Amino acid sequence: MQNRHQNNMITCDPGQLRNWVKFIAEDIGPRPWSKPQKLKHLASKIRQHLLDLGYAAEFQQFFYKQNEYFNIVACAKGQDPLGQAPFPILIVGAHYDSVSHTPGADDNASAVAGLLEIARILAAHPPAALRMVWFCLEEPPTYRTSNMGSYYYAKFLKNIKQTLTGMICLEMIGFFSDRPGSQKFPLPFMDRLYPSTGNFIAIVGNTKSKPFTMDVKNAFTKGTNLPCETLNAPCLVVGIDFSDHWSFYKMGYKAVMVTDTAFYRNPHYHRPTDLPSTLDYDRSAQVVDGVVSVILELTDPRSPRR
Repeated sequence: MQNRHQNNMITCDPGQLRNWVKFIAEDIGPRPWSKPQKLKHLASKIRQHLLDLGYAAEFQQFFYKQNEYFNIVACAKGQDPLGQAPFPILIVGAHYDSVSHTPGADDNASAVAGLLEIARILAAHPPAALRMVWFCLEEPPTYRTSNMGSYYYAKFLKNIKQTLTGMICLEMIGFFSDRPGSQKFPLPFMDRLYPSTGNFIAIVGNTKSKPFTMDVKNAFTKGTNLPCETLNAPCLVVGIDFSDHWSFYKMGYKAVMVTDTAFYRNPHYHRPTDLPSTLDYDRSAQVVDGVVSVILELTDPRSPRR
């Protein structure tokens, strides 16, 4: 395997992940739709960090129940984050809100931190075809409705006729277990097809996105040694479309979710115990390295996938 560590490239820092997760989950804490000022404060911190790294970063404003919310869209400096690109773009996104009764360390501070580390790693030479997006309002009561921040963004892309290589949704990337039997599944027979120990990352999508899923997995495994499993299935399978990639399916785009499988593994899901201390930052960093490998391969202008 050609690992990026062998090419003297910057890799993910587990300590940076931990710092971001602690800031989001502890300093800011629960981030529900009913706390728009708290969400705006976090959005401003994210955008300023991206500007400090040298990116072009803009808010995409939208409203829900007369409150103002923001997606943050970032791209290489000199480009318009909310403009139409003349080539297919790759979206990598993560939601930064949480449900009201949890600090949301894994759900979804882990992925927000991971995407911020991706931004840091690529800051010197960000691919022109990359758009990184931090979404608001993924959680209930807007979940799987047209009020999700990701729905506003996906619909915006459709309206400006933007073509995509695909969308990668980072949804809970920090919880791992080496205990046998720690991994659960949506269907009984799946325990014969997949590991029963929750020490892997999953890349899942709908049936239409299977070729994209395979491209993502193949590129992911070039950047990390972390075990990786894939699943493409109809959205009737519980969990297949349970995050922001759902919005992109609604607009006809290919998309996958990179996840630790949420409630199929993490006992702290949507609970007050979803704390920074429960996460595995070393393996979460390996997820980030794998996603960086995907980004570099799928945004390479010489790639036949583009």
